[in-house]
Amino acid sequence: MHGEYKVPGGKLVVVDVDVDEPGGVLRNTRVAGDFFLEPDEALDAVNHALDGAPVDTDAAGLTARIEASLPEGTVMYGLTAEGIAIAVRRALAHATDWTDYAWQLIHEGPQAPALHMALDEVLTAEVAAGRRPPTLRVWEWADPAVIIGSFQSLRNEVDPEGAQRHGIDVVRRISGGGAMFVEPGNTITYSLSVPEALVQGLSFQDSYAYLDDWVLGALADMGTTAWYQPLNDIATDQGKIAGAAQKRIVGPDGGPGAVLHHVTMAYDIDADKMLDVLRIGREKLSDKGTRSAKKRVDPLRRQTGLAREAVIERMIDSFRLRYGLADGKVTDEELARAQELERTKFTSPDWTARVP
Repeated sequence: MHGEYKVPGGKLVVVDVDVDEPGGVLRNTRVAGDFFLEPDEALDAVNHALDGAPVDTDAAGLTARIEASLPEGTVMYGLTAEGIAIAVRRALAHATDWTDYAWQLIHEGPQAPALHMALDEVLTAEVAAGRRPPTLRVWEWADPAVIIGSFQSLRNEVDPEGAQRHGIDVVRRISGGGAMFVEPGNTITYSLSVPEALVQGLSFQDSYAYLDDWVLGALADMGTTAWYQPLNDIATDQGKIAGAAQKRIVGPDGGPGAVLHHVTMAYDIDADKMLDVLRIGREKLSDKGTRSAKKRVDPLRRQTGLAREAVIERMIDSFRLRYGLADGKVTDEELARAQELERTKFTSPDWTARVP
């Protein structure tokens, strides 16, 4: 069995392992990768520590075995014991890798916020059904909006008078997480619709870090050092720049499904307008008052010095260089289904206020 895991902010870990079926234990474990490890004998110690582990040992248990085996003074760079353990779990789960797929890019003209929500649901269902390849979709916004999480209370998150005053619609998405304030030209949003196999062997939290890693590399190429901040943020030393959310969609007849992972990044932001529309609780702030709410989000425009279109272009180029990416589009059938969902679900007061 073969498993790979890119340690967030680190290096690639590759594990090849056999399973002793009668005993249900790991055998002939071989760890490799482009990491740095001293002393040399530490690698043999890791392999020996993993041999004999029961196949149902979780990542925490495997991590403990690895850490106990390391020679005194071992130095890891771009590598962690947990990263090795996750790679083992991915091998046992028959996980796939990014490069196993023919990725498709969708980057079309501005669309209504409710239609974007519907497209996410339809396209991810198509990936789950095997009718669409894994897809990176970059959004263009036709209108400003507040996008609230699937389980958020409408009245607790949005000031209706502020939203009406600024002409801002409120739309509920299918994923969890917090409210996002978006305006055309000030926001960069993208979705990944991926087969469930890509995140096999990863915990829910680890899947966020794994699916965000490519964009951290793209930001680094633009001179912005960013990192994954559990559970679902991308941050820099200047503050949060993005928030992610996920939704699992079951495949046909309950079979393997797909994961929707979408991210909204603050390219620029009208903080006063945001605070007039969103009800940001004090527990979300680093200190009291309006100023601290403004500090929580630090726009990419200032950090990169690049136009929004240039940031998007460089992100797409970075993904294409890493994994390959062919230009595609939403099919007529997919669009028709999404438009029906937009009408019957995502613009429906029953859906938007399902958690009043």
